[in-house]
Amino acid sequence: MAEYDVIADAAGLREAAAALRDGTGPVAVDVERASGFRYSQRAYLVQAFRRDAGAFLFDPPAIGDMAALQESIGGTEWILHAASQDLPSLRELHLEPPSIFDTELASRLLGHERVGLGAVVEDTLGITLAKAHSAADWSTRPLPQPWLEYATLDVLHLVDVYDALVLELQEQDKTEIAAQEFEAVRTRPDKPPREEPWRRLSGLHTVRGRRSLAIARALWQAREEYARDQDTAPGRLVPDRSLIAAVLADPSSKQELSRVKEFTGRASRTQLDRWWGAIEAGRADPALPVERVPGDGMPPVRAWADRNPPADARLKAARPLVEQLAADLKMPTENLLTPDTLRRVAWMPPAEIDAASVGDALAAHGARPWQIALTSPVIAHAFVESGQEADADEVAAS
Repeated sequence: MAEYDVIADAAGLREAAAALRDGTGPVAVDVERASGFRYSQRAYLVQAFRRDAGAFLFDPPAIGDMAALQESIGGTEWILHAASQDLPSLRELHLEPPSIFDTELASRLLGHERVGLGAVVEDTLGITLAKAHSAADWSTRPLPQPWLEYATLDVLHLVDVYDALVLELQEQDKTEIAAQEFEAVRTRPDKPPREEPWRRLSGLHTVRGRRSLAIARALWQAREEYARDQDTAPGRLVPDRSLIAAVLADPSSKQELSRVKEFTGRASRTQLDRWWGAIEAGRADPALPVERVPGDGMPPVRAWADRNPPADARLKAARPLVEQLAADLKMPTENLLTPDTLRRVAWMPPAEIDAASVGDALAAHGARPWQIALTSPVIAHAFVESGQEADADEVAAS
């Protein structure tokens, strides 16, 4: 087995950055995190490959300042696979691509049935990659040689995959489509934090009553603070199901909490004071959470026939036409136009139904120019054919 070295100091970074700067063509970039093990989504390994330069593995926590890498490749196109997953971790290191090519997204747009990295490499190059270490704890030090081989192979073939997909995009006349999608991914802002992230607790639907919800919130907050302090994934300390079990058990004392057998996890007993303190805080909190959070204005589609029959008719007329158009283009419907975007325009259409006004409505919900050009005539036609153009009340509400 070949030996793979990890660059872990500034001098090594500068040397590798110089080699990458003098390479040719786009640069393949990948990131390994420790999701499920660590609290943060920081990059614990960054891989880069460029023709006439070679492949390099960088240890960001050890190196610190990654500016030399940005300076060396910051002016060339970056190839990533599932870029939306890696870009936030790269931005945290101040590594920003000027443009990207996303091999996973390109594969979707081309209608490939399998879009995982291993499948795309196999389908385009006939090379089989072992994916045994994709869920490994990449904060481990030192990193085992088999893991480093896996990480290197993740970028080693990406440039060849890029070449194959570029040709395929040209053959299907989707080069411009892909370019718009890549740029949308590159420039998309990070999602803002949820207002009440504790409501994502798995099993929270079994909790009844505002006071019990306050206790669940307090337990979630206590676990979050401890997880952040320990840089450990919250679920590895105490799983969601255990927090919910503690709420449902409604223990009367710390000792009773310790006897709840469903309250498990590595920190369930070692941090018992912390969890009991959270339960007491939740019981005393005067700011009780509401049981139901208001929605975004649209009810579930299944309720549209009763709540808004014209919108229901518009959606039912447009959806199959958009799905057929996606099938004709050999791409998933959600890549042609997200279901949420279509629902919003059907729920609140423009006052005058034509391709231009529908296109403006689609643009307001974030659709790209290519999506608007292809779908707005189809949607406008469907809305008109449904016989359900916007009525006065809908226009007033908009």
